Amino acid sequence: MQGTVKTYDTGTRTGSLLTDDRSEIAIDERSFGDPPARFLRIGQRVRFEVETAAEGAVARELYLVTF
Repeated sequence: MQGTVKTYDTGTRTGSLLTDDRSEIAIDERSFGDPPARFLRIGQRVRFEVETAAEGAVARELYLVTF
């Protein structure tokens, strides 16, 4: 699945993604699939898997599509 970074807090490494179908997916510290993805910026394109958790959908295996 692909989407765009909607919000991201570098201190807590949490935020949200907006999928191409306009669904919002959470980002947490376990979302990252590679170290460069830890430097996210709002508006960046990313590729990810979705895991359903008790608090809702969460991104996993997050990789940058654009740097």
